[in-house]
Amino acid sequence: MERARQGDRRAFAELYEAFADPLFSRVLLPRLGNRQAAEDALSETFRVLLERMDQYEPQNGISIWSWLARVAVNKATDMHRVKARTSRALVSFESLLAPLLTESSDRVADGEIAADAVVLKETVARVLAKINPRYRRAIELRFLQDQDRETCARVLEVKIGTFDVLVLRALRAFRKEWENTVTR
Repeated sequence: MERARQGDRRAFAELYEAFADPLFSRVLLPRLGNRQAAEDALSETFRVLLERMDQYEPQNGISIWSWLARVAVNKATDMHRVKARTSRALVSFESLLAPLLTESSDRVADGEIAADAVVLKETVARVLAKINPRYRRAIELRFLQDQDRETCARVLEVKIGTFDVLVLRALRAFRKEWENTVTR
């Protein structure tokens, strides 16, 4: 660790070689249950090590393994929080669109339902045009084109964890703009 602190890249590589596999298999994969998410969290764990290795104090009685394991657990927890917030945001997103999609018994005519679909499509397009292009692209990929998270992340050239944060922010921006557009 001391050599890594002094900028020895080989020492950092040795730390990675010593701890990456056990962190992945014993800490991250069991907590996240998804190989890609565990790999992202492992990457983030070692990024934190690189950025904060000066904060590690062995005299405090904490081993480097314990310190890295704590960082890894925190990264896994953060990923669960983001996933939960994204799920809540998705439910919120779907509920925003629900009033335009609802079919009541009074609206039996297919023409009226088709007209509502056109109104919905136009309103969504207007709202999407007003938000950040990156957010718009995330929403289009994930929800309008129904792509999986991995594909969306690859298209946007980000990690899955970053995509999760991006889509959460996109949904929040969409909701804010939706409320401004629909209530006018």
